Amino acid sequence: MSQYLVKSGKATPLYFVAKDELGSWLETQESFTQTWISQFTKSKQKVFHVPSVATGELDKTIVVADSLDDMWVAGELAQQLPKGIYEVQGADELIERVAFGFVMGAYQFGVYKSLDVIEAKLLIEDRAIYDRVILQTNALFLARDLVNMPAADMMPQHLAETMEELAQTYQGQFSQHIGDELLEHNYPTIHLVGRASDNKPRLLDLTWGDEQAPRLTLVGKGVCFDSGGLDLKPAAGMRNMKKDMGGAAHVIALAQMIMAAKLPVRLRVLVPAVENAVSKNAFRPGDVVKTRKGITVEIDNTDAEGRLVLCDALAEAQAETPDLIIDFATLTGACRIALGTELPGFFSTDKTVAAGIIDAGENLQDPVWQLPLFGQYKALFKSDVADIANCGATPFGGAITAALYLQEFVEPKTTPWVHFDVMAWNLRPLPGRPVGGEALGLRAVFSYLASRYK
Repeated sequence: MSQYLVKSGKATPLYFVAKDELGSWLETQESFTQTWISQFTKSKQKVFHVPSVATGELDKTIVVADSLDDMWVAGELAQQLPKGIYEVQGADELIERVAFGFVMGAYQFGVYKSLDVIEAKLLIEDRAIYDRVILQTNALFLARDLVNMPAADMMPQHLAETMEELAQTYQGQFSQHIGDELLEHNYPTIHLVGRASDNKPRLLDLTWGDEQAPRLTLVGKGVCFDSGGLDLKPAAGMRNMKKDMGGAAHVIALAQMIMAAKLPVRLRVLVPAVENAVSKNAFRPGDVVKTRKGITVEIDNTDAEGRLVLCDALAEAQAETPDLIIDFATLTGACRIALGTELPGFFSTDKTVAAGIIDAGENLQDPVWQLPLFGQYKALFKSDVADIANCGATPFGGAITAALYLQEFVEPKTTPWVHFDVMAWNLRPLPGRPVGGEALGLRAVFSYLASRYK
């Protein structure tokens, strides 16, 4: 973010050198630098601060890295550098890579506790690089903040405030249906899941851009806390369920990127926002609900609530026959079993769109992995009393059956659809990626959209 980057000022030169090229690089330096660094090369030290011979003050900083092509080569640097302004020496690609990783590594969630202030900054004189890094990191920080916020302070009404503020910032429009209004406007599954909570369920709706431009619709699962409902989760499974609105956080952040970059689209963002709580009026296993699309669904498990709130939102998204629909959701543990927590899986009804997102992810080191919409598994969520059930009869292929359920509510022949099943949480610290809320695949998707809607 902007507090970690400056556009002008006196700065210390910051060099990045590949470990296997350190010897040859040192040969190009003055003897004092060679001697200074050589005394430390047997240690595991990776950051070297070389003083000036004349003044003893810091003259240059050298970072030794395994590879300069790593997107996260500077992911730990903000926490390591002393107070000061530093300027990366090298090509524009390296400067942008370093700046992005540096800022992402500076992220801290300090809403409820005091944290050490990061006082190192990077000088980025190239305005285009500065703007691109700020655009991306602002949005990714927003996603992290939303996911990290405790559920008590990030309920449906708080998500509504965030989206309304975003609409005001970028001259968009915001509306919402709250509580029983959902029934009046025919969003029965969103109401069903959220009705047991004192925090009323809502469908949040943001629109932006030229009405004549191609229509791009984003849908994000906004389950602000998931107890599991009457099929109550165990304590370990419930502990981090504040992150179950991670899909909403992803589409809100992606929307900010799109609006800040002024992509030529008619953007619509739909977030079904609920708390899946337990109360006397909570929905039950065995209940049947008629969805917005008219498909009847038998509730097999109240903990498979995400697909319920999404299906009405997807039906609404499809009603406008947009050019493209993309949804994000923290939907299944099965996807985590298949791919782990750090690689987001996605499904798509359009091979060209899928290939474009994959290519963009590879180019940006923001990897994504396509999973199959294997139609044979539709039989796994059949129901004896309704058109379909809300989850499969077996845990096997759970991510696929969830995606196939959602596919029932879109029209692939008229609108390409992409469904992301993401963790939205870092279980372990990695360079530039602290433990906690995380946005996965957003840079890949934004890059694809930027190329699609030039």
